[in-house]
Amino acid sequence: MNLESRTDATPTLRVIPRDQHIISRKNISKAALRVLYRLNEAGYTAYLVGGAVRDLLLGLRPKDFDVATDATPDEVKKLFRNCRLIGRRFRLAHVVFGPEIIEVATFRGTGEEGGEGDRHIIDGRIVRDNIWGTIEEDAVRRDFRVNAMYYDISDFSVRDYVGGMQDLEDRVLRLIGEPDTRYHEDPVRMLRAARLAAKLDMHIDTAAMAPFEALGPLLADAAPARLFDESLKMFLTGNGLKSFRMLEQCGLLKFLFPATARALKRGDEALRALIERGLANTDMRIAEDKSVTPAFLFAVLLWGEVRDVAHQLIGRGVEGNEAWARAAGQVVGEQCQRVAIPRRFTFTMEEIWSLQPRFEQIQRKRVFRLMAHPRFRAAFDFLLLRADESPAMRELGEWWAHAQQLPQDVLAAALPAGGGSTGDYVAAPVAAKPPRPRRRRRRPGDKSGSA
Repeated sequence: MNLESRTDATPTLRVIPRDQHIISRKNISKAALRVLYRLNEAGYTAYLVGGAVRDLLLGLRPKDFDVATDATPDEVKKLFRNCRLIGRRFRLAHVVFGPEIIEVATFRGTGEEGGEGDRHIIDGRIVRDNIWGTIEEDAVRRDFRVNAMYYDISDFSVRDYVGGMQDLEDRVLRLIGEPDTRYHEDPVRMLRAARLAAKLDMHIDTAAMAPFEALGPLLADAAPARLFDESLKMFLTGNGLKSFRMLEQCGLLKFLFPATARALKRGDEALRALIERGLANTDMRIAEDKSVTPAFLFAVLLWGEVRDVAHQLIGRGVEGNEAWARAAGQVVGEQCQRVAIPRRFTFTMEEIWSLQPRFEQIQRKRVFRLMAHPRFRAAFDFLLLRADESPAMRELGEWWAHAQQLPQDVLAAALPAGGGSTGDYVAAPVAAKPPRPRRRRRRPGDKSGSA
């Protein structure tokens, strides 16, 4: 059977022994090893599975470690006091070791709806799936072939049922089963394909990518909270820029961020530069283990539409602050119907946007009031991203960067007290070096420490 071109779901076992792969227990979480060993000692079969096996085989460090077993969730709970059962759609066991959670899933079966177990399918979408099965059935139920390999703790081998090892060697993502059916079952698999291709530097198989344009609208039926989580995985795990480009390449950006896609379609190269630079900066901060916030990321992605709507409203005579507030509310409201961005982030996004026009108001009170704003630093970083919008915007960013380095009295002396209009730029003053203090000459008879 030719595994390289096969899209059917017929499992054919290939066992890769320990001396033919690079997975070592030294690179596996101690908590995951404890779960695997305890399940084995209790008479159950248990395997490390999914993305952890895939990443270990690629020499990467997995973020999470998942376990698949023939033990039911209730049986897992009896073995681990630190276990809690979660989920209705997919019933799972979470074994908690301090901050680390090992997710333990029972092998899923392929029983049809109406048979034994608990499975419900509505319009092709699996809304509940708690039918247990064998490891072979579990393998063909997974999404991509590279995610359907199992590390066997009993002999340290890798069990491959669907050709995942070949796909790793070919650097290609192939879907298990018929693409239309699998995407109808779970439309988010299309986004996962783009995200994994970006993360693993792979390309998506032609058959797996072909339905994206026709089935992309199904993402509108996915839970907005789930799409928010998926967005964070794409953009806040160190591969944001590659994920963004992959979404565009696959034609999926317009289904996830319609406002961003519309703004980019207008051919604004400065906006594209802003988005790509913002994502690249975020990737760099993550690589340096610095903090990042979803608020700044979403502010970058949605800026083009907010700016254009605000300018349209101002052109119709709407007052500036009101125009920016209405534009932000309109764009955020539309986006939250697709991706449920929590209010604590949308509030920060709106502040970052509303502060942008205030950078153009170079009067003394306004400058110091803006510098004291709690969102000033985020808004200033955003201003620097806008440098390609115009030479004046680049000059404005440089002015504010220099102004922050000056003593307050020096800056205040160089700024007009008021009366200027928006757009009145004042050259940033250069701070003079403070005079060196004069040493007092000691008079004859003075003693050290005397009054």
